[in-house]
Amino acid sequence: MTDNTAAASPSPSSASSAPRARVSRRIGSISESATLAVDAKAKALKAAGRPVIGFGAGEPDFPTPAHIVAAAQEAAADPRNHRYSPAAGLPELRAAIAEATSRTDGWTPEPAQVLVTNGGKQAVYQTFATLLDPGDEVILPAPYWTTYPEAIRLAGAVDVPVLAGADQDYLPTLEQLEAARTERTKAILLCSPSNPTGSVMSAAQIEELGRWALEHGIWVISDEIYQHLTYDGVLFTSILSVVPELADQTVLLNGVAKTFAMTGWRVGWMIGPRDVIAAAANLQSHLTSNVSNVSQRAALAALSGPMDEVVAMREAFDRRRRLILEKLSAIEGFAVPTPTGAFYAFPDVTGALGREIRGTRVETSAELAAAVLEHAEVAAVPGEAFGAPGHLRFSYALADADLVEGVDRLAALLAE
Repeated sequence: MTDNTAAASPSPSSASSAPRARVSRRIGSISESATLAVDAKAKALKAAGRPVIGFGAGEPDFPTPAHIVAAAQEAAADPRNHRYSPAAGLPELRAAIAEATSRTDGWTPEPAQVLVTNGGKQAVYQTFATLLDPGDEVILPAPYWTTYPEAIRLAGAVDVPVLAGADQDYLPTLEQLEAARTERTKAILLCSPSNPTGSVMSAAQIEELGRWALEHGIWVISDEIYQHLTYDGVLFTSILSVVPELADQTVLLNGVAKTFAMTGWRVGWMIGPRDVIAAAANLQSHLTSNVSNVSQRAALAALSGPMDEVVAMREAFDRRRRLILEKLSAIEGFAVPTPTGAFYAFPDVTGALGREIRGTRVETSAELAAAVLEHAEVAAVPGEAFGAPGHLRFSYALADADLVEGVDRLAALLAE
């Protein structure tokens, strides 16, 4: 008799009939950047001939200062920049970043504590990837920048939002932070001046937060990308200037994008304890290696050169800030705290919800943003993207005439 047992066994290729996912769950779960998505849609509509005015992108509308561009042009012709350079950054740029940090933060890192990254986003990602293990918790004051929670989750950790509303100027209290702390809390994210709200924490508030983090052994990840953009006499305060003993459990994030109108050059950095920076540099050596040498040379020129154009850009942002605040505050249903930093206004628009706009009932800020884009051809980012439903974010980094026209269109639509 013939033994047919082998024939009855499933072959390896047929053992599993369920198709495998083409994209990993980890990557498939990432949400698209809402700010970039709104900006892309606005640009697509403009390309199709519609007169869309975009308040979506957090991007200065000024050209990069000429002396920085000239430095890049010179660097491009220099053969030494045509080769690999150290993954952690050009030594002279790391030294310049350390010196610039000393001037602005009142705390002086060593160049070895600096890692140059491909823009601020890579610094954010690498910081969380370096510090966090699966299950760790990160306290995330909300409203928050859209990339923070995604980077935390990619590290396998858990974001713990703490929402502070317009009545608190979008700044959480220590009591709120303490209520969110658990035995799994590893870090807290600090962003002042804030994206998306433009709020700035006082020195006293930052010191209180720093003392609390020090007491409980919590890492502070401080995003200082908007440090040069404050108004109304409000001063930027770095956490290490008021709690210097926190340096061994703090990572500072920064870059040239916002201050020097260099968003497209892709140069950011992270500053922290030597062991953390060495580990992050090891990650970067496998991830991207060095940042473009031409961009690094441009960043070096930015940090070591004159600040006249930076001051002029800040003055223009301040003028636009006052203008957009006046116009948005005049819209019924909008409550607009005064932003004192960055280049964003973040009105609470709950008073404008629950109504019909050209035949469609609008219940959420996401629906309001969609209606405003469709009917007024004005692009703003809904608060849902920042963990704060019921709000809209308006970047006022655009020409004055466009700012006025855009808000006037919005006001006219909502007045119908």
